[in-house]
Amino acid sequence: MTHLSVNLNRVALLRNSRNIGIPSVTRAAKIVLDAGAYGVTVHPRPDQRHIRPGDVDELAALLASEYPQAEYNIEGNPFESPFMDIVCRVKPTQCTLVPDSPDALTSDHGWNLEQDSDRLIPIIEQLQASGIRVSLFMDADPAAMAAAQKIGADRVELYTEPYAAAFRAGTVDSILPQYAEAARAAQVVGLGVNAGHDLNLENLSRFCTIPHVLEVSIGHALMAEALEMGLFHTIKAYLEILSHGQPA
Repeated sequence: MTHLSVNLNRVALLRNSRNIGIPSVTRAAKIVLDAGAYGVTVHPRPDQRHIRPGDVDELAALLASEYPQAEYNIEGNPFESPFMDIVCRVKPTQCTLVPDSPDALTSDHGWNLEQDSDRLIPIIEQLQASGIRVSLFMDADPAAMAAAQKIGADRVELYTEPYAAAFRAGTVDSILPQYAEAARAAQVVGLGVNAGHDLNLENLSRFCTIPHVLEVSIGHALMAEALEMGLFHTIKAYLEILSHGQPA
């Protein structure tokens, strides 16, 4: 079964719109984990528009004390301070390296390894020396997967916004094979495969026809759906879809 990691950024974004501490990021984490999510994801950006360093620490403490089996995934650009200081202090289960600029609205492309490999190698080595699994945020380009493995990554996270856009447009058959081929190319060279960005309750089932995807990270759409369904029941709906997908 493909695992579900719930991105909590939108909970923090709403919390930050007022100065009264609600909704609580840690409370949201407890709800999703109690509902059966495999783990939680946060993206602490330099401008602290949503997740703040204090949230990262509080979630680490919560998981260590109450959910030691849960995966903690921290994503972000390793070349933007203070990201690496935060990650190396907290030592999450997984760090997903994302090549977005500080002013990006959201992550919108994967790494260009022809350009960034030399810079990424020492970052990957530093994280792995701290016992952190490293995933690289990548476009669904089968030819790039060997390069990700060559520089030491443990996994890739396939950027799925183009898939989601094709699903909305009714043209998913034109792009899903590319994602399947990228996943196969990664698996052939020994990389684990994650996926994320704009996946939701409507398009997830079709994406899960791709075999052996280990994990999906979902935040914005999931929180929007939770406004109608409730957070606990939304997690259950995602897990029902994932339970019928291809085995991880």
